[in-house]
Amino acid sequence: MLDQQHGLYIAHGPNGPISIIGKMANRHGLIAGATGTGKTVTLQVMAETFCQAGVPCFMADMKGDLSGISQTGKLSGFIEKRIAEFGMGEPQFQPCPVRFFDVYGEQGHPMRSTVSQMGPDLLARLLALNETQTGVLNIAFRIADERGLLLDDMKDLRAMLDYVSKHAAEYTTTYGNIATATIGAIQRSLLTLDNQGADKFFGKPSFDIKDLLDRENGKGVMNVLAADKLMLQPKLYSTFLLWLLSELYTTLPEVGDLDLPKLVFFFDEAHMLFEDTSKALIDKIEQVIRLVRSKGVGIYFVTQSPTDIPENILGQLGNRVQHALRAYTPKDQKAVRTAADTFRPNPEFKTEEAITNLETGEALVSMLDEKGAPTMVERARILFPLSQIGAISDSERDNLIKSSFLYGRYDKAEDRESAFEMLLAQTEKEEQEAQAAAEEKVKAKEDAKAAKEKEKADKKPGLMKRILKAILTAITGTIATIIGTKVANTVSGTKERKSSTTTTGKIAKSATQAATRTITRDILGNLIK
Repeated sequence: MLDQQHGLYIAHGPNGPISIIGKMANRHGLIAGATGTGKTVTLQVMAETFCQAGVPCFMADMKGDLSGISQTGKLSGFIEKRIAEFGMGEPQFQPCPVRFFDVYGEQGHPMRSTVSQMGPDLLARLLALNETQTGVLNIAFRIADERGLLLDDMKDLRAMLDYVSKHAAEYTTTYGNIATATIGAIQRSLLTLDNQGADKFFGKPSFDIKDLLDRENGKGVMNVLAADKLMLQPKLYSTFLLWLLSELYTTLPEVGDLDLPKLVFFFDEAHMLFEDTSKALIDKIEQVIRLVRSKGVGIYFVTQSPTDIPENILGQLGNRVQHALRAYTPKDQKAVRTAADTFRPNPEFKTEEAITNLETGEALVSMLDEKGAPTMVERARILFPLSQIGAISDSERDNLIKSSFLYGRYDKAEDRESAFEMLLAQTEKEEQEAQAAAEEKVKAKEDAKAAKEKEKADKKPGLMKRILKAILTAITGTIATIIGTKVANTVSGTKERKSSTTTTGKIAKSATQAATRTITRDILGNLIK
Protein backbone atom coordinates (compact mmCIF):
# COMPACT_ATOMS: atom_id res chain seq x y z
CA MET A 1 0.00 0.00 0.00
CA LEU A 2 1.07 3.57 -0.55
CA ASP A 3 2.03 5.23 2.73
CA GLN A 4 3.12 8.85 3.13
CA GLN A 5 5.74 7.85 5.65
CA HIS A 6 6.91 4.58 4.10
CA GLY A 7 6.24 5.11 0.39
CA LEU A 8 5.67 1.94 -1.66
CA TYR A 9 5.09 -0.22 1.42
CA ILE A 10 4.82 -3.94 0.55
CA ALA A 11 6.10 -6.00 3.51
CA HIS A 12 6.83 -5.86 7.22
CA GLY A 13 9.96 -7.33 8.74
CA PRO A 14 11.51 -7.51 12.23
CA ASN A 15 12.90 -4.02 11.75
CA GLY A 16 9.65 -2.50 10.51
CA PRO A 17 8.15 -1.66 7.09
CA ILE A 18 9.93 -2.70 3.89
CA SER A 19 9.29 -0.51 0.86
CA ILE A 20 10.33 -0.25 -2.75
CA ILE A 21 12.29 2.91 -3.48
CA GLY A 22 10.34 4.70 -6.22
CA LYS A 23 13.28 5.76 -8.36
CA MET A 24 14.70 2.22 -8.11
CA ALA A 25 11.48 0.50 -9.15
CA ASN A 26 12.56 0.52 -12.80
CA ARG A 27 15.63 -1.58 -11.91
CA HIS A 28 13.40 -4.62 -12.30
CA GLY A 29 12.64 -7.39 -9.83
CA LEU A 30 11.84 -11.01 -9.10
CA ILE A 31 9.01 -12.75 -7.26
CA ALA A 32 9.83 -16.44 -6.81
CA GLY A 33 8.48 -19.37 -4.84
CA ALA A 34 6.86 -22.76 -5.06
CA THR A 35 3.20 -23.19 -5.96
CA GLY A 36 0.86 -22.13 -3.17
CA THR A 37 3.36 -19.98 -1.25
CA GLY A 38 1.67 -16.64 -1.98
CA LYS A 39 3.30 -15.31 -5.18
CA THR A 40 -0.02 -14.13 -6.66
CA VAL A 41 -0.98 -12.17 -3.54
CA THR A 42 2.50 -10.60 -3.48
CA LEU A 43 2.04 -9.56 -7.11
CA GLN A 44 -1.38 -8.08 -6.27
CA VAL A 45 0.00 -6.15 -3.29
CA MET A 46 2.86 -4.71 -5.33
CA ALA A 47 0.61 -3.85 -8.30
CA GLU A 48 -2.02 -2.02 -6.26
CA THR A 49 0.76 -0.14 -4.40
CA PHE A 50 2.07 1.13 -7.73
CA CYS A 51 -1.53 1.88 -8.75
CA GLN A 52 -2.08 4.10 -5.70
CA ALA A 53 1.15 5.92 -6.57
CA GLY A 54 -0.17 6.64 -10.07
CA VAL A 55 1.92 4.00 -11.86
CA PRO A 56 0.02 1.83 -14.39
CA CYS A 57 0.83 -1.89 -14.49
CA PHE A 58 0.46 -4.78 -16.87
CA MET A 59 0.03 -8.32 -15.55
CA ALA A 60 -1.01 -11.72 -16.85
CA ASP A 61 -3.83 -13.41 -14.92
CA MET A 62 -3.35 -17.18 -15.10
CA LYS A 63 -6.34 -18.33 -13.06
CA GLY A 64 -8.58 -15.27 -12.96
CA ASP A 65 -7.53 -14.46 -9.38
CA LEU A 66 -6.07 -11.06 -10.25
CA SER A 67 -9.42 -9.82 -11.57
CA GLY A 68 -10.38 -9.15 -7.93
CA ILE A 69 -8.07 -6.13 -7.96
CA SER A 70 -10.99 -4.30 -9.59
CA GLN A 71 -13.19 -4.69 -6.48
CA THR A 72 -13.03 -3.31 -2.95
CA GLY A 73 -11.49 -5.65 -0.40
CA LYS A 74 -13.08 -6.75 2.88
CA LEU A 75 -11.87 -7.17 6.42
CA SER A 76 -11.26 -10.77 7.47
CA GLY A 77 -9.83 -12.61 10.46
CA PHE A 78 -6.52 -13.09 8.63
CA ILE A 79 -6.27 -9.37 7.85
CA GLU A 80 -7.14 -8.44 11.44
CA LYS A 81 -4.29 -10.66 12.61
CA ARG A 82 -1.89 -9.00 10.16
CA ILE A 83 -2.99 -5.52 11.28
CA ALA A 84 -2.15 -6.40 14.85
CA GLU A 85 1.23 -7.84 13.86
CA PHE A 86 2.17 -4.76 11.84
CA GLY A 87 0.83 -2.23 14.31
CA MET A 88 -1.34 -0.62 11.65
CA GLY A 89 -4.54 1.34 11.88
CA GLU A 90 -7.73 0.23 10.20
CA PRO A 91 -7.02 -0.09 6.45
CA GLN A 92 -8.93 1.81 3.79
CA PHE A 93 -10.02 -0.89 1.36
CA GLN A 94 -10.27 0.31 -2.22
CA PRO A 95 -10.37 -1.06 -5.76
CA CYS A 96 -8.04 -0.22 -8.61
CA PRO A 97 -9.10 1.03 -12.05
CA VAL A 98 -8.83 -2.02 -14.30
CA ARG A 99 -8.94 -2.81 -18.00
CA PHE A 100 -9.23 -6.39 -19.10
CA PHE A 101 -7.50 -7.70 -22.20
CA ASP A 102 -7.55 -11.03 -23.97
CA VAL A 103 -5.57 -12.13 -27.02
CA TYR A 104 -8.62 -14.16 -28.09
CA GLY A 105 -11.05 -11.30 -27.42
CA GLU A 106 -13.25 -13.41 -25.14
CA GLN A 107 -12.62 -12.04 -21.63
CA GLY A 108 -11.37 -8.59 -22.48
CA HIS A 109 -10.43 -6.14 -25.21
CA PRO A 110 -8.54 -7.86 -28.05
CA MET A 111 -4.81 -7.23 -28.24
CA ARG A 112 -3.68 -7.60 -31.83
CA SER A 113 -0.42 -7.18 -33.64
CA THR A 114 0.22 -7.20 -37.34
CA VAL A 115 2.60 -9.80 -38.75
CA SER A 116 4.93 -6.95 -39.76
CA GLN A 117 5.00 -5.58 -36.22
CA MET A 118 5.82 -8.99 -34.79
CA GLY A 119 8.75 -9.29 -37.18
CA PRO A 120 10.46 -12.39 -38.61
CA ASP A 121 12.65 -13.15 -35.57
CA LEU A 122 9.86 -13.31 -33.00
CA LEU A 123 7.60 -15.06 -35.48
CA ALA A 124 10.29 -17.65 -36.17
CA ARG A 125 10.49 -18.35 -32.44
CA LEU A 126 6.73 -18.66 -32.26
CA LEU A 127 6.77 -21.13 -35.16
CA ALA A 128 9.81 -23.00 -33.78
CA LEU A 129 11.63 -22.65 -37.10
CA ASN A 130 15.18 -23.82 -37.69
CA GLU A 131 17.96 -21.57 -38.97
CA THR A 132 17.29 -22.24 -42.67
CA GLN A 133 13.55 -21.68 -42.32
CA THR A 134 14.16 -18.50 -40.34
CA GLY A 135 16.39 -17.25 -43.18
CA VAL A 136 13.68 -17.87 -45.78
CA LEU A 137 11.12 -16.13 -43.56
CA ASN A 138 13.42 -13.11 -43.38
CA ILE A 139 13.65 -13.13 -47.18
CA ALA A 140 9.85 -13.12 -47.45
CA PHE A 141 9.63 -10.11 -45.12
CA ARG A 142 12.36 -8.31 -47.08
CA ILE A 143 10.63 -8.84 -50.42
CA ALA A 144 7.33 -7.69 -48.92
CA ASP A 145 8.99 -4.45 -47.78
CA GLU A 146 10.56 -3.87 -51.17
CA ARG A 147 7.27 -4.42 -53.00
CA GLY A 148 5.23 -2.37 -50.54
CA LEU A 149 3.11 -5.36 -49.51
CA LEU A 150 1.51 -5.01 -46.06
CA LEU A 151 1.66 -8.11 -43.86
CA ASP A 152 -1.28 -7.73 -41.48
CA ASP A 153 -2.60 -11.19 -40.79
CA MET A 154 -1.93 -14.87 -41.36
CA LYS A 155 -3.43 -14.99 -44.85
CA ASP A 156 -1.12 -12.15 -45.89
CA LEU A 157 1.90 -14.12 -44.74
CA ARG A 158 0.66 -17.28 -46.43
CA ALA A 159 0.13 -15.41 -49.70
CA MET A 160 3.58 -13.84 -49.43
CA LEU A 161 5.26 -17.20 -48.89
CA ASP A 162 3.35 -18.65 -51.85
CA TYR A 163 4.50 -15.74 -54.02
CA VAL A 164 8.13 -16.19 -52.95
CA SER A 165 7.92 -19.91 -53.72
CA LYS A 166 6.54 -19.33 -57.22
CA HIS A 167 9.10 -16.61 -58.00
CA ALA A 168 12.06 -18.19 -56.21
CA ALA A 169 14.21 -18.17 -59.34
CA GLU A 170 13.96 -14.37 -59.54
CA TYR A 171 15.34 -13.87 -56.02
CA THR A 172 17.83 -16.72 -55.63
CA THR A 173 20.81 -14.75 -56.95
CA THR A 174 19.94 -11.78 -54.69
CA TYR A 175 18.99 -13.46 -51.41
CA GLY A 176 20.08 -17.07 -51.75
CA ASN A 177 18.38 -20.37 -52.38
CA ILE A 178 14.65 -20.56 -51.61
CA ALA A 179 13.65 -24.21 -51.49
CA THR A 180 10.03 -25.20 -52.03
CA ALA A 181 10.36 -27.75 -49.21
CA THR A 182 11.39 -24.99 -46.80
CA ILE A 183 8.41 -22.86 -47.76
CA GLY A 184 6.20 -25.91 -47.24
CA ALA A 185 7.61 -26.47 -43.74
CA ILE A 186 6.88 -22.86 -42.78
CA GLN A 187 3.34 -23.14 -44.16
CA ARG A 188 2.74 -26.26 -42.05
CA SER A 189 3.95 -24.41 -38.95
CA LEU A 190 1.56 -21.57 -39.75
CA LEU A 191 -1.28 -24.08 -39.96
CA THR A 192 -0.42 -25.34 -36.48
CA LEU A 193 -0.40 -21.77 -35.23
CA ASP A 194 -3.80 -21.19 -36.82
CA ASN A 195 -5.18 -24.18 -34.93
CA GLN A 196 -3.98 -22.58 -31.68
CA GLY A 197 -6.05 -19.46 -32.40
CA ALA A 198 -3.14 -17.20 -33.34
CA ASP A 199 -5.14 -15.96 -36.34
CA LYS A 200 -7.16 -13.90 -33.85
CA PHE A 201 -4.00 -12.23 -32.56
CA PHE A 202 -2.64 -11.15 -35.94
CA GLY A 203 -4.57 -8.39 -37.68
CA LYS A 204 -5.87 -4.85 -37.51
CA PRO A 205 -6.47 -2.69 -35.60
CA SER A 206 -3.17 -3.37 -33.89
CA PHE A 207 -2.83 -2.53 -30.23
CA ASP A 208 -1.35 0.85 -29.32
CA ILE A 209 1.18 0.23 -26.56
CA LYS A 210 0.55 3.72 -25.16
CA ASP A 211 -2.91 2.58 -24.02
CA LEU A 212 -1.11 0.71 -21.22
CA LEU A 213 0.12 4.00 -19.72
CA ASP A 214 -3.22 5.54 -18.72
CA ARG A 215 -4.28 6.88 -15.33
CA GLU A 216 -7.72 7.43 -13.84
CA ASN A 217 -8.37 9.82 -10.95
CA GLY A 218 -4.69 9.91 -10.12
CA LYS A 219 -4.35 6.13 -9.99
CA GLY A 220 -2.47 3.99 -12.48
CA VAL A 221 -4.69 1.71 -14.55
CA MET A 222 -4.21 -2.01 -13.95
CA ASN A 223 -4.07 -3.76 -17.34
CA VAL A 224 -4.99 -7.39 -16.68
CA LEU A 225 -4.48 -9.96 -19.42
CA ALA A 226 -6.77 -12.98 -19.23
CA ALA A 227 -4.20 -15.73 -19.76
CA ASP A 228 -5.95 -18.93 -18.64
CA LYS A 229 -6.53 -20.02 -22.26
CA LEU A 230 -3.36 -18.41 -23.56
CA MET A 231 -1.33 -20.43 -21.05
CA LEU A 232 -2.25 -23.59 -22.95
CA GLN A 233 -0.14 -22.27 -25.83
CA PRO A 234 3.13 -21.40 -24.06
CA LYS A 235 4.96 -20.35 -27.24
CA LEU A 236 2.22 -17.88 -28.14
CA TYR A 237 2.07 -16.61 -24.56
CA SER A 238 5.78 -15.94 -24.17
CA THR A 239 6.19 -14.54 -27.69
CA PHE A 240 3.23 -12.22 -27.16
CA LEU A 241 4.69 -10.80 -23.94
CA LEU A 242 8.11 -10.51 -25.54
CA TRP A 243 6.47 -8.55 -28.36
CA LEU A 244 4.95 -6.20 -25.79
CA LEU A 245 8.36 -5.61 -24.24
CA SER A 246 9.88 -4.95 -27.65
CA GLU A 247 7.09 -2.51 -28.52
CA LEU A 248 7.61 -0.67 -25.24
CA TYR A 249 11.31 -0.42 -25.93
CA THR A 250 10.94 0.86 -29.50
CA THR A 251 7.98 3.18 -28.81
CA LEU A 252 8.72 4.96 -25.54
CA PRO A 253 11.21 7.84 -25.37
CA GLU A 254 14.31 7.88 -23.19
CA VAL A 255 13.52 9.36 -19.77
CA GLY A 256 16.31 8.05 -17.52
CA ASP A 257 15.64 7.40 -13.82
CA LEU A 258 12.34 8.93 -12.72
CA ASP A 259 10.98 9.28 -9.21
CA LEU A 260 8.46 6.63 -10.21
CA PRO A 261 8.39 4.37 -13.28
CA LYS A 262 6.01 5.05 -16.15
CA LEU A 263 4.90 1.42 -16.27
CA VAL A 264 5.54 -1.78 -14.31
CA PHE A 265 5.35 -5.01 -16.27
CA PHE A 266 4.73 -8.29 -14.39
CA PHE A 267 5.79 -11.36 -16.37
CA ASP A 268 4.15 -14.37 -14.71
CA GLU A 269 5.36 -17.92 -15.48
CA ALA A 270 8.56 -16.28 -16.71
CA HIS A 271 10.33 -19.59 -17.31
CA MET A 272 8.29 -19.92 -20.51
CA LEU A 273 10.15 -16.98 -21.99
CA PHE A 274 13.45 -18.84 -21.91
CA GLU A 275 12.47 -22.43 -22.69
CA ASP A 276 13.68 -23.69 -26.09
CA THR A 277 15.07 -20.24 -26.87
CA SER A 278 18.19 -19.73 -28.94
CA LYS A 279 21.17 -17.90 -27.47
CA ALA A 280 20.73 -15.12 -30.02
CA LEU A 281 17.17 -14.46 -28.86
CA ILE A 282 18.13 -14.66 -25.18
CA ASP A 283 20.81 -12.05 -25.90
CA LYS A 284 18.11 -9.90 -27.52
CA ILE A 285 15.85 -10.31 -24.47
CA GLU A 286 18.71 -9.36 -22.19
CA GLN A 287 19.38 -6.26 -24.25
CA VAL A 288 15.74 -5.18 -24.15
CA ILE A 289 15.50 -5.73 -20.38
CA ARG A 290 18.71 -3.81 -19.77
CA LEU A 291 17.74 -0.84 -21.93
CA VAL A 292 14.01 -0.60 -21.33
CA ARG A 293 14.56 0.71 -17.79
CA SER A 294 15.84 3.94 -19.35
CA LYS A 295 12.38 4.25 -20.90
CA GLY A 296 10.88 4.26 -17.40
CA VAL A 297 9.66 0.64 -17.47
CA GLY A 298 10.20 -1.81 -14.64
CA ILE A 299 9.96 -5.55 -15.35
CA TYR A 300 9.17 -8.02 -12.58
CA PHE A 301 9.51 -11.71 -13.34
CA VAL A 302 7.26 -14.13 -11.47
CA THR A 303 8.40 -17.74 -11.44
CA GLN A 304 9.03 -20.69 -9.15
CA SER A 305 12.81 -20.60 -8.88
CA PRO A 306 15.52 -18.06 -9.68
CA THR A 307 17.20 -20.80 -11.70
CA ASP A 308 14.43 -20.37 -14.29
CA ILE A 309 16.05 -17.07 -15.29
CA PRO A 310 19.36 -16.93 -17.22
CA GLU A 311 22.21 -15.60 -15.07
CA ASN A 312 22.86 -12.51 -17.21
CA ILE A 313 19.23 -11.48 -16.81
CA LEU A 314 18.92 -12.55 -13.17
CA GLY A 315 21.78 -10.20 -12.32
CA GLN A 316 19.69 -7.24 -13.51
CA LEU A 317 16.79 -7.97 -11.12
CA GLY A 318 17.53 -5.76 -8.14
CA ASN A 319 14.30 -5.98 -6.13
CA ARG A 320 13.76 -9.53 -4.80
CA VAL A 321 10.92 -11.33 -3.04
CA GLN A 322 11.62 -15.03 -2.43
CA HIS A 323 8.84 -17.23 -1.09
CA ALA A 324 9.37 -20.77 0.13
CA LEU A 325 11.04 -23.43 -1.99
CA ARG A 326 10.84 -27.18 -1.43
CA ALA A 327 14.02 -29.25 -1.38
CA TYR A 328 12.90 -32.82 -1.88
CA THR A 329 15.44 -33.80 -4.53
CA PRO A 330 19.12 -33.00 -5.18
CA LYS A 331 17.98 -30.73 -8.00
CA ASP A 332 15.64 -28.87 -5.64
CA GLN A 333 18.42 -28.52 -3.06
CA LYS A 334 20.70 -27.02 -5.69
CA ALA A 335 17.96 -24.55 -6.64
CA VAL A 336 17.62 -23.52 -2.98
CA ARG A 337 21.36 -22.89 -2.71
CA THR A 338 21.29 -20.87 -5.91
CA ALA A 339 18.38 -18.78 -4.63
CA ALA A 340 20.18 -18.16 -1.32
CA ASP A 341 23.32 -17.04 -3.12
CA THR A 342 21.42 -14.28 -4.92
CA PHE A 343 20.80 -12.42 -1.65
CA ARG A 344 23.06 -10.27 0.45
CA PRO A 345 23.51 -12.40 3.60
CA ASN A 346 21.96 -11.52 6.94
CA PRO A 347 24.02 -12.66 9.98
CA GLU A 348 20.84 -13.25 12.01
CA PHE A 349 19.82 -16.35 9.99
CA LYS A 350 21.01 -18.73 7.31
CA THR A 351 19.32 -17.80 4.07
CA GLU A 352 19.42 -21.33 2.65
CA GLU A 353 17.64 -22.78 5.67
CA ALA A 354 15.13 -19.96 5.87
CA ILE A 355 13.97 -20.48 2.27
CA THR A 356 12.70 -23.98 3.03
CA ASN A 357 10.98 -22.93 6.29
CA LEU A 358 8.98 -19.91 5.11
CA GLU A 359 5.24 -19.94 5.75
CA THR A 360 2.57 -18.99 3.20
CA GLY A 361 2.60 -15.21 2.84
CA GLU A 362 6.09 -15.00 4.27
CA ALA A 363 9.15 -14.25 2.15
CA LEU A 364 12.79 -13.26 2.08
CA VAL A 365 12.88 -9.66 0.85
CA SER A 366 15.73 -7.52 -0.43
CA MET A 367 15.17 -4.19 -2.17
CA LEU A 368 17.58 -1.70 -3.71
CA ASP A 369 18.50 1.24 -1.51
CA GLU A 370 18.74 4.89 -2.55
CA LYS A 371 22.16 4.28 -4.08
CA GLY A 372 21.03 1.25 -6.06
CA ALA A 373 22.73 -1.34 -3.82
CA PRO A 374 20.78 -4.40 -2.58
CA THR A 375 19.78 -4.24 1.06
CA MET A 376 20.50 -7.06 3.48
CA VAL A 377 17.93 -9.83 3.09
CA GLU A 378 15.11 -9.82 5.66
CA ARG A 379 12.57 -12.41 6.62
CA ALA A 380 9.26 -10.58 6.30
CA ARG A 381 5.52 -10.93 5.96
CA ILE A 382 3.88 -9.57 2.80
CA LEU A 383 1.09 -7.04 3.33
CA PHE A 384 -2.51 -7.89 2.52
CA PRO A 385 -4.24 -6.37 -0.54
CA LEU A 386 -6.73 -3.56 -0.12
CA SER A 387 -8.67 -4.92 -3.08
CA GLN A 388 -10.57 -8.20 -3.32
CA ILE A 389 -8.61 -11.43 -3.18
CA GLY A 390 -9.92 -13.90 -5.77
CA ALA A 391 -11.83 -13.83 -9.04
CA ILE A 392 -14.84 -11.72 -9.95
CA SER A 393 -18.02 -12.91 -11.65
CA ASP A 394 -18.54 -12.94 -15.41
CA SER A 395 -21.19 -10.22 -15.18
CA GLU A 396 -18.84 -7.96 -13.20
CA ARG A 397 -16.12 -8.51 -15.78
CA ASP A 398 -18.53 -7.80 -18.63
CA ASN A 399 -19.69 -4.54 -17.03
CA LEU A 400 -16.08 -3.38 -16.59
CA ILE A 401 -15.25 -4.19 -20.21
CA LYS A 402 -18.25 -2.29 -21.57
CA SER A 403 -17.62 0.73 -19.35
CA SER A 404 -13.96 0.91 -20.36
CA PHE A 405 -12.61 3.89 -22.27
CA LEU A 406 -11.24 1.42 -24.85
CA TYR A 407 -14.54 -0.34 -25.50
CA GLY A 408 -15.17 -0.40 -29.25
CA ARG A 409 -11.67 0.69 -30.22
CA TYR A 410 -10.20 -2.77 -30.75
CA ASP A 411 -13.22 -5.06 -30.57
CA LYS A 412 -14.02 -5.22 -34.29
CA ALA A 413 -11.36 -6.66 -36.59
CA GLU A 414 -10.50 -4.81 -39.81
CA ASP A 415 -9.38 -6.33 -43.09
CA ARG A 416 -7.74 -3.64 -45.21
CA GLU A 417 -6.13 -4.14 -48.61
CA SER A 418 -2.84 -5.82 -47.84
CA ALA A 419 -0.51 -8.46 -49.27
CA PHE A 420 -3.23 -11.10 -49.74
CA GLU A 421 -5.52 -8.84 -51.77
CA MET A 422 -2.67 -7.26 -53.75
CA LEU A 423 -1.04 -10.57 -54.63
CA LEU A 424 -4.42 -12.06 -55.48
CA ALA A 425 -5.08 -9.18 -57.90
CA GLN A 426 -1.62 -9.63 -59.39
CA THR A 427 -2.16 -13.37 -59.79
CA GLU A 428 -5.52 -12.82 -61.49
CA LYS A 429 -3.93 -10.29 -63.83
CA GLU A 430 -1.08 -12.67 -64.66
CA GLU A 431 -3.56 -15.48 -65.29
CA GLN A 432 -5.62 -13.26 -67.57
CA GLU A 433 -2.51 -12.21 -69.48
CA ALA A 434 -1.37 -15.82 -69.71
CA GLN A 435 -4.80 -16.89 -70.93
CA ALA A 436 -4.86 -14.09 -73.51
CA ALA A 437 -1.37 -15.08 -74.69
CA ALA A 438 -2.43 -18.72 -74.92
CA GLU A 439 -5.56 -17.79 -76.88
CA GLU A 440 -3.47 -15.60 -79.17
CA LYS A 441 -1.05 -18.46 -79.72
CA VAL A 442 -3.88 -20.85 -80.53
CA LYS A 443 -5.42 -18.29 -82.92
CA ALA A 444 -2.08 -17.74 -84.63
CA LYS A 445 -1.67 -21.50 -85.01
CA GLU A 446 -5.16 -21.84 -86.44
CA ASP A 447 -4.57 -18.91 -88.82
CA ALA A 448 -1.33 -20.49 -90.02
CA LYS A 449 -3.08 -23.80 -90.58
CA ALA A 450 -5.90 -22.12 -92.48
CA ALA A 451 -3.41 -20.25 -94.67
CA LYS A 452 -1.56 -23.46 -95.43
CA GLU A 453 -4.75 -25.26 -96.35
CA LYS A 454 -5.80 -22.37 -98.56
CA GLU A 455 -2.44 -22.49 -100.31
CA LYS A 456 -2.91 -26.18 -100.94
CA ALA A 457 -6.45 -25.57 -102.12
CA ASP A 458 -5.23 -22.91 -104.54
CA LYS A 459 -2.74 -25.35 -106.08
CA LYS A 460 -5.16 -28.29 -106.22
CA PRO A 461 -7.72 -26.92 -108.79
CA GLY A 462 -5.01 -26.52 -111.53
CA LEU A 463 -3.96 -30.14 -111.20
CA MET A 464 -7.54 -31.35 -111.03
CA LYS A 465 -8.42 -29.28 -114.07
CA ARG A 466 -5.69 -30.93 -116.09
CA ILE A 467 -6.69 -34.37 -114.90
CA LEU A 468 -10.37 -33.73 -115.62
CA LYS A 469 -9.49 -32.34 -119.05
CA ALA A 470 -7.55 -35.46 -119.89
CA ILE A 471 -10.39 -37.65 -118.64
CA LEU A 472 -12.87 -35.53 -120.58
CA THR A 473 -10.87 -35.87 -123.75
CA ALA A 474 -10.65 -39.60 -123.36
CA ILE A 475 -14.34 -39.96 -122.57
CA THR A 476 -15.51 -37.73 -125.34
CA GLY A 477 -13.27 -39.49 -127.82
CA THR A 478 -14.61 -42.87 -126.83
CA ILE A 479 -18.25 -41.81 -126.81
CA ALA A 480 -17.88 -39.94 -130.07
CA THR A 481 -16.36 -43.00 -131.72
CA ILE A 482 -19.18 -45.22 -130.53
CA ILE A 483 -21.96 -42.79 -131.44
CA GLY A 484 -20.33 -41.80 -134.71
CA THR A 485 -20.04 -45.37 -135.80
CA LYS A 486 -23.67 -46.07 -135.10
CA VAL A 487 -24.88 -42.94 -136.81
CA ALA A 488 -22.74 -43.53 -139.87
CA ASN A 489 -24.02 -47.02 -140.22
CA THR A 490 -27.57 -45.79 -140.02
CA VAL A 491 -27.05 -43.07 -142.63
CA SER A 492 -25.17 -45.23 -145.15
CA GLY A 493 -27.76 -47.97 -145.08
CA THR A 494 -27.43 -51.61 -144.83
CA LYS A 495 -25.05 -51.93 -147.69
CA GLU A 496 -22.69 -49.40 -146.30
CA ARG A 497 -22.86 -51.02 -142.81
CA LYS A 498 -21.65 -54.27 -144.23
CA SER A 499 -18.78 -52.53 -145.96
CA SER A 500 -17.42 -49.78 -143.80
CA THR A 501 -14.54 -49.23 -146.16
CA THR A 502 -16.56 -47.29 -148.80
CA THR A 503 -15.67 -43.67 -149.35
CA THR A 504 -19.10 -42.33 -148.43
CA GLY A 505 -19.23 -44.35 -145.24
CA LYS A 506 -15.81 -43.26 -144.15
CA ILE A 507 -16.64 -39.59 -144.69
CA ALA A 508 -19.97 -39.84 -142.84
CA LYS A 509 -18.41 -41.75 -139.98
CA SER A 510 -15.62 -39.20 -139.53
CA ALA A 511 -18.00 -36.23 -139.60
CA THR A 512 -20.37 -37.85 -137.18
CA GLN A 513 -17.60 -38.67 -134.68
CA ALA A 514 -16.27 -35.10 -134.77
CA ALA A 515 -19.68 -33.63 -134.13
CA THR A 516 -20.36 -36.09 -131.38
CA ARG A 517 -17.05 -35.31 -129.64
CA THR A 518 -17.82 -31.59 -129.62
CA ILE A 519 -21.31 -32.06 -128.24
CA THR A 520 -20.22 -34.58 -125.59
CA ARG A 521 -17.31 -32.41 -124.49
CA ASP A 522 -19.60 -29.43 -124.02
CA ILE A 523 -22.15 -31.45 -122.07
CA LEU A 524 -19.62 -33.15 -119.76
CA GLY A 525 -17.63 -29.95 -119.36
CA ASN A 526 -20.71 -28.15 -118.10
CA LEU A 527 -21.49 -31.01 -115.73
CA ILE A 528 -17.98 -31.02 -114.30
CA LYS A 529 -18.03 -27.26 -113.80
